Amino acid sequence: MIGAVANGVADIGSGGQPTQATPQSWQDGSGDRFSIHWQATYVEQETLGFNAPYSGPSSLSPNSGRETVDATLFAGARLWSGAETWINPEIDQGFGLDDTHGVAAFPSGTAYKVGKNQPYLRLARWFVRQSVDLDDDLEETDGGANVFAGRHSPNRLVFTVGKFAVTDIFDSNQYAHDPRGDFLNWAVVDAGTFDYAADAWGYTAGAAAEWYQGPWTLRAGVFDLSNIPNSTHLDPGFHEFEMDLELEGRYEVHAQPGRVLLTVFDNRARMGLLDEAVSLAQATDTPVDIAAVRSYRSRPGASFGLEQALAPDLGLFARAGKADGNVEIYEYTEIDRTVSAGLSLKGSRWSRPGDTIGLALVDDRISAARERYLNAGGLGILVGDGQLPHPGPEDIVETYYEVSLFAQAHLTLDYQWVHNPGYNRDRGPAPIVAVRVHAQL
Repeated sequence: MIGAVANGVADIGSGGQPTQATPQSWQDGSGDRFSIHWQATYVEQETLGFNAPYSGPSSLSPNSGRETVDATLFAGARLWSGAETWINPEIDQGFGLDDTHGVAAFPSGTAYKVGKNQPYLRLARWFVRQSVDLDDDLEETDGGANVFAGRHSPNRLVFTVGKFAVTDIFDSNQYAHDPRGDFLNWAVVDAGTFDYAADAWGYTAGAAAEWYQGPWTLRAGVFDLSNIPNSTHLDPGFHEFEMDLELEGRYEVHAQPGRVLLTVFDNRARMGLLDEAVSLAQATDTPVDIAAVRSYRSRPGASFGLEQALAPDLGLFARAGKADGNVEIYEYTEIDRTVSAGLSLKGSRWSRPGDTIGLALVDDRISAARERYLNAGGLGILVGDGQLPHPGPEDIVETYYEVSLFAQAHLTLDYQWVHNPGYNRDRGPAPIVAVRVHAQL
């Protein structure tokens, strides 16, 4: 899965951003040594009727529905000065629409690429974080799930090692990054072109380093890829791996905070060239098989992210990305170019400060090589109608309203409109509705 791994918690790499919170009764390295939090999320999602003159192995079906349930425990302990460890056992159950197929910008970030009828237990995260303050100008930092509160310098180093999600640290956005708390669509919560290292549940093993200095942050990381594309098993020892680099800049416009991100990735693994797979199939009169042309190569990509507060209760976000379009996707989804933007508004203007309404627009595209591959009957990780005679961009509108039932529980109604699902002008547009119930403590 992907981008869907935030679980409604703070990004684990941040170590907590400095705030003007009320001073705690203890400081980093003393006081509370342990922390326990939890979350539980239920999502029911359904497609309404839409035009579908033909279908393939990875097509979205009209008038169908699926549900997902997950529950996560966040248990943390302080180790020594500046160091903490967290473990996240998780129980999952359910399926995405059409077993998580049919739309490149998949409509539910809570749906993994692995589905089961019965609940099952797995270890989502287990990592150690070390923060090193670079001066004595300490400020309060908020705590929560996977982050201890304490005092840290705005200028610091943060090192994270273990099992976690790449998107816990990279490509974050406070308005669109958590499918359990804001938008559901994969290409809204993360850049659709960010083919980040992950198993089929969205987690990997690796290490990341962050350097916070004034208004800037530089991040770098190296992570295990799957042993084969879209696998449930990682390839240990960095034989197939991803390198990530990100530069963040923070600023203010008319006293409203904003930040920009430039994220670059490079996957090094056994991947096939799409043109070679099509040519081999034509020459041998056999079905297209990307595995037959795999060899060790690189697939780079980059994305730009923006978040900007327009008012204390209104925020703007945007992302744009591009990745190599002639190499098979390794982990995430079939998107070679993406642009997304949206707004997030708190309900304080209508006396519901705990409520949130969001609106996002997405335009995703694939390369000419990927169009030819899908038209020849090739299958991607998420899409493949068996043919693609009339390709087009996959455009999406998503809107949601989240109701605060009480401080620890929220109910969300979500609507998505998908134009050309799977980049196929012959299908759709597909309306998709969802109900989400989320509780955390």
